Amino acid sequence: MSNAREDTDERTDRERTDRDTSNSLITTEVQTDAAVNKGPAPTAVAAHNLNVYYGDEQAINDVSMEIPEKRVTALIGPSGCGKSTFLRCINRMNDMIDVCRVEGDVTFGGKNVYDDDVDPVALRRKIGMVFQKPNPFPKSIRDNVAYGLEIQGYSGDIDARVEEALKGAALWEEVNDQLDSSGLDLSGGQQQRLCIARAIAPDPEVILMDEPTSALIIVTHNMQQAARISDRTAVFLTGGELVEYDDTTTIFEDPEHDRVEDYITGKFG
Repeated sequence: MSNAREDTDERTDRERTDRDTSNSLITTEVQTDAAVNKGPAPTAVAAHNLNVYYGDEQAINDVSMEIPEKRVTALIGPSGCGKSTFLRCINRMNDMIDVCRVEGDVTFGGKNVYDDDVDPVALRRKIGMVFQKPNPFPKSIRDNVAYGLEIQGYSGDIDARVEEALKGAALWEEVNDQLDSSGLDLSGGQQQRLCIARAIAPDPEVILMDEPTSALIIVTHNMQQAARISDRTAVFLTGGELVEYDDTTTIFEDPEHDRVEDYITGKFG
C-alpha cells in the first residue's frame, strides 16, 4: 500500500508541475537566482539612448536599459538584430572596427565607458568576454588560463586559480594530466570551455558571453537555455530595436508585445 500511495503522490506532484508550467510559451523550467534573491539589484551596466552605426547602416537603435549586478541577463533575438554589437559596446570592442560609430552613453559602475579618460584595455580587464567561436592562444592549457592573471600581476597561487577556473568550466577532469599540452590540440568544445576558464580566472566584475555554448554539445535550444539560466531577458528584434526587457519569467510566460510572443513561439526568427 505504501508503494502505491507513493506512486500516486508522485504522479499528483508531476501533474501539478505540468499545470503550473503549462502557461509558459516554451517548454522549460525557469530556475534563476532572482527567485531566491528577490528585490532589485544595483545596476552594473547601463545604456542610455545608445545608437550604433557601421558606416551608414544603423545596428543599434536608441537602446536604453539597466543590467543588474550579480544576475544573469540574456539577450535574445534573430540573427543580425544587434545583440553582439550591443555586447561589444560594453567593453568597447567596437573600437577596433574603423567604420563603427557609437552615440549615447554606456556606463559601468556609473562611469561612461566612452569618456576620454577611460582606458579600453583597463576596462576589458574588468569586463571579460567569451566569443561564439573558440579562440585559445597558441599556448599550453595552463598558460591559456593563467594569461590574464599573469598580465595583471596576480601575486597569489596561480596554479590553484587555474585549477579552480578549469573546474568552473567543467574541463579540469579532462585535462588535469595534460596542462602542458597546447590548447590548440583540444576539441572544439574543449577549446570553448578553455576560453570560458580563461575568462573567469581573473574574476572580472562582468562577463560578456556571445553565444558561448554554441560549440558545446550540451546545447539543445538557445531559447530554452536563455529561459533556464537567466534572471532578466532582453528581446532585440530587427533594426537593432530593444522591444522588451523584463524578468525572464515574464518574457517567456506573459510578454507584453505580440512580436515578442511570435518570436519566442517560433513564428519567425
